[in-house]
Amino acid sequence: MTRKSFTIRDIATAAGVSPATVSLVLNGKGEISADTRTRVLEAAARLNYVPRLVRSGPVKPRTDGAGTIRFLKIARHGHTVNRDHNVFISDYIDGMSAEATRRGYTLEVVTHEGQSASAIAESLASAPASGVIALGTEMSETDIRVLQGVGRPIVFIDTFFDVIEANFVNMNNEDAVHQVLARLRQQGFQRLGFVASPVDTTNFRLRQEAFHRNMARLGVPVDPAHILAVESTLDGAYADAVAALTRGIALADAYFCTNDVIAYGFIKALREFGIRIPEDVGVVGFDNLPVGATMDPALTSIDVSKRKIGNLAVTVLDDLIHAAEPPPPVKIMVGARLVARLSDRGPADPRPMPTAVRRRGIAETASGSR
Repeated sequence: MTRKSFTIRDIATAAGVSPATVSLVLNGKGEISADTRTRVLEAAARLNYVPRLVRSGPVKPRTDGAGTIRFLKIARHGHTVNRDHNVFISDYIDGMSAEATRRGYTLEVVTHEGQSASAIAESLASAPASGVIALGTEMSETDIRVLQGVGRPIVFIDTFFDVIEANFVNMNNEDAVHQVLARLRQQGFQRLGFVASPVDTTNFRLRQEAFHRNMARLGVPVDPAHILAVESTLDGAYADAVAALTRGIALADAYFCTNDVIAYGFIKALREFGIRIPEDVGVVGFDNLPVGATMDPALTSIDVSKRKIGNLAVTVLDDLIHAAEPPPPVKIMVGARLVARLSDRGPADPRPMPTAVRRRGIAETASGSR
């Protein structure tokens, strides 16, 4: 099937403006309101039209590889890009910085909080940077297309879209989730649950999809009662878990949590209801944040080399900067490893485990603990 090539007139119709206004926006000219400019850029993104915003002057990569790489730390809503994940993001920056220095670049970190993609794109249009790496954690498909419209070499990390012609370096969520579920089964847990989050991030969605696929792959039935949705901040996850436990739910034998921060909040809520980890419920997180190793019991978690992702992002970007013509999109998945600790020690573990009254309804457990 031949892909339709959209025109400025198509964008004008979609945005509810005149073709002349679209032309002014796409060329960075005229006195156009921020609202109108946003509507035009988002319409162009939806139609897969790639605008080329004007710059204050051409940015030519130097032949010796020197120049500036701008890293965009983007927090669109702040539910995942926040202080709870500063260590996580610092690891990305460390990986980028080391590789940028090795290749003769200066790494510049710019934070954007609560700004629209079109506003970020406009700030990039005049930025003296050879290339861009964007933290895509909280970015939508439309956001990514809008940033591509700047016309700069750009790589997105911590997100992934199959059908967008863009460059991504992300973690392999499918393999990571399989490792978690296989580990829980090996530990002797029978009923496996998942603590999800309704927060709109691509990696959260990919992990939830991977949970269902890998449960089927392992021949383990999914009980909808064992899937819990909570907010993605520590306080939010705790509050939502407490609310669910107060309503009364039947617990699974063990839970895979979408990330470590959610696991921390979930564990805090379980303990408030007198539920022991791992004697009553096993818990596994994702991200291997430093706090997890110091918990009691220490949190079993998935570790992905954030430094490697940062390193690869610079490598891909350097190739883009020096390419004689636009190369095909590069989409890299970095593998993960499961760091086994004590929070998922199950009945199959040879080490002694205290006797526990297991699998009673949580309403009964809660009433007995208060």
